[in-house]
Amino acid sequence: MQSRIAVVATGGTIASTTTNGGVVASRTAAALVDDLAVSGVFIETVDLMTVGSYNLTFEHLRRISDCVAGLLAREDDPVDGIVVTHGTDTLEETAILLDLVHDDPRPIVITGAQRAHDALDGDGPRNLRDAIDVAASPNVREFGVLVVFAGEILAARGTRKLHTTALAAFGSTAHGGIGTVGGGRVDIASVPCRPKPLARPTSEFDSTRVDLVEMYLGADGVLVNAAVAAGAAGIVLAGTGIGNANKAVVRTVADALADGIVVILSTRVPEGPVAGVYGNGGGADLVAAGVPAASGLPATQLRILLALWISQRHDPSEGPQSAIDIYSDNKEL
Repeated sequence: MQSRIAVVATGGTIASTTTNGGVVASRTAAALVDDLAVSGVFIETVDLMTVGSYNLTFEHLRRISDCVAGLLAREDDPVDGIVVTHGTDTLEETAILLDLVHDDPRPIVITGAQRAHDALDGDGPRNLRDAIDVAASPNVREFGVLVVFAGEILAARGTRKLHTTALAAFGSTAHGGIGTVGGGRVDIASVPCRPKPLARPTSEFDSTRVDLVEMYLGADGVLVNAAVAAGAAGIVLAGTGIGNANKAVVRTVADALADGIVVILSTRVPEGPVAGVYGNGGGADLVAAGVPAASGLPATQLRILLALWISQRHDPSEGPQSAIDIYSDNKEL
């Protein structure tokens, strides 16, 4: 019996062609799958949007989530899995949002390309074919959202783009790859651990502002203050090293916390834990001021978790620590 896989196109380099104004997303889902040789799978296509992922907003992410949920809820011609084609710039953000709210055993697989659709040596067809094979595999049920790129299968949680141009652009800062795919063969080496799902985003998510502020030598509180002035409900502070700032930033963050802004401490470093270790303006001072440290997700994905959590929070006095424990640091798995 054939598997039925829905391919949802959202744009990105995989759907882009070269124009006088640069590489621009333009291709439909049907155009992406026309030349693929995938056996034993019926593919239906959905053209949701055609957007370079550097232009995406929270509203776009919610629309992708709504589309995926609608396909999974469909009773007539049910799908066995879903593939989302996506730009690579912010693929990790969409992946974590979908994974945080995914409550179905059927897999969602996200893929894209580093080279345009009209490139002679484009990587899009191979990545899409591999993603369809993974989505159709019975071996990845209950795995949640997966990223398939350059023959590697990654769990959404912890996935990060690590190279601007290499074909093998993605890696996991938390778990490593969980398997490989190629030539129609799907090999699984480990099973990702997944927490209970959160509620799907609502329109409240669209307008929830969470800013990502990275620390650097000589930083002061200007960027934190700018985020607060712009209406940020939350800030992810990507500290140096294990999660450090300086005295000026600590003072500014303390003021933001007093004003009800939710601040979470992350790191600008690709791998390793985040903790309040250093004083004299370091992470220990931030934690003492009331900033929880989060280790399990890169700062880009932590921002999505915080925005989703803020948009669903019903008790203004509730802090984010329990959400960090469950959805970032895996303390309840």
